[in-house]
Amino acid sequence: MSQVVSLPEAPATALRPLCVDLDGTLVKSDTLVDSLLVLARTHPAWLFALPGRILHGKAAFKEFVTSHVSLDVAHLPYNRTLLQFLHEERARGRALYLVTGADVRLAQRVAAHLGIFTGVLGSDGQVNLTGTRKLDRVRSQFGGGEYGYIGNDTPDLPMLAHAAEIMVANPSLRLRLRMRLRGIRPARTFDEGAGSLRTALRAMRVHQWAKNLLIFLPLLLAHVGVAKRLPSALLAFFCFGLTASSAYIINDLFDIEADRHHPQKLVRPFAAGDLPAIAGFFMVAVFLTLAFLGARLLPVAFSGWLLFY
Repeated sequence: MSQVVSLPEAPATALRPLCVDLDGTLVKSDTLVDSLLVLARTHPAWLFALPGRILHGKAAFKEFVTSHVSLDVAHLPYNRTLLQFLHEERARGRALYLVTGADVRLAQRVAAHLGIFTGVLGSDGQVNLTGTRKLDRVRSQFGGGEYGYIGNDTPDLPMLAHAAEIMVANPSLRLRLRMRLRGIRPARTFDEGAGSLRTALRAMRVHQWAKNLLIFLPLLLAHVGVAKRLPSALLAFFCFGLTASSAYIINDLFDIEADRHHPQKLVRPFAAGDLPAIAGFFMVAVFLTLAFLGARLLPVAFSGWLLFY
């Protein structure tokens, strides 16, 4: 069963309790994905155990990952706008509950660090507390009474649809569309650092592509046949650039927690939670596919050099 962990009691209040989701809401990133990235970097051998664990269900999978990785909750990319609002609500005497599909032990650590939550509900190794299961647990907790809820994605729809007070934080496009279709209007939205084209370009380190301008040096020195060879040189330039961006993204993903401790690197898109880690893996797959497809239009030797690069 999901656990409720009582923290220092909030002042008595007539305000309805406010439930807050963790992943993508209170924290801009997904703590399970963050944990998997840390696991891959620090204990890669445990990755071979993951397929077997997921067969036992999502809750058991989350419990296994949490038991082998201890995320630094002090440096998670919190939604600062939302966090300030929660502090204000707590000061007003409102009872706040962290209600999440993440493993309850991780949620407890987040709650203990922030010190503003009255209680915690989370997945416990048997029950994956998402969707309607989260709604049923909250209804049981509050005896069917009214509650407020803050979420960010479609798994939060059951909670949002039955909440007396609806709020969202960095809502996904899917959630916005589903809420619009259902006529659900949030009373308040906490947007902070949502992904954008500019954010993606920062993650790609496009300015580093300048190093690959050396590809054009032999072409310029040849003095003849420049126009004929220029398209191939441009294609090679973009192939190298996309491959370089993929390497930067992979490095940022696996260094995500270390970057959060660095005074300058903590603002990088993945460390700051401004770009989802899943988007990073998608970008790498697309960039490498395009790079090696482009390489097939060039001499065979180029593919070898690209792979070496």
